Amino acid sequence: MRARKAQLRRTTTETDIRVRLNLDGRGRARVRTGIRFFDHMLELVARHGAIDLEILAQGDLDVDQHHTVEDTGLALGEAVRQALGPKRGILRAGYFLMPMDETLAAAAIDLSGRAHCVCRWKLSARLVGDFQAELLEDFFGAFAQAAAANVHLRLLYGRSSHHQVEALFKAFARALRFAATRDPQMKRVLPSTKGLL
Repeated sequence: MRARKAQLRRTTTETDIRVRLNLDGRGRARVRTGIRFFDHMLELVARHGAIDLEILAQGDLDVDQHHTVEDTGLALGEAVRQALGPKRGILRAGYFLMPMDETLAAAAIDLSGRAHCVCRWKLSARLVGDFQAELLEDFFGAFAQAAAANVHLRLLYGRSSHHQVEALFKAFARALRFAATRDPQMKRVLPSTKGLL
């Protein structure tokens, strides 16, 4: 079976991001974006998504975090899309409900070839750790765009803003893991009646 790996570099006047990933990994991560809470969330994506992931990002954090967070989403999405290749034999869609103490988050992902992102949550905190909470939607929207995927995320309830954000990232990772899983029953079949994903 083809190794599902990707390596890329995204460079703009605002950011320089290197991504290396293996979709069939063991959850190992090496992440440095300059935003420590964001690093932790990406490490969770690796662990809960069973992805070996390396992300090294340098951005204009002296301006603010937006460019770094959004461009990391774009780079990660592109790397996932490349690693998936022709998508034959994958489950294609996945969903997960993630409880984290008093918090419950839901994620659904379809690696459909069409980009769409829906985010439903209200966070009371402006900052979670050192992370600007308003950038969550920018990250997931950028990922959906570059991965050509439908990404739906919803926070059902919760008290702690830390738990809320962490539950969303874990639910996202688990849904992605399921969607990208190879289906032994449909090994060479493209999971679409259109013949194209």
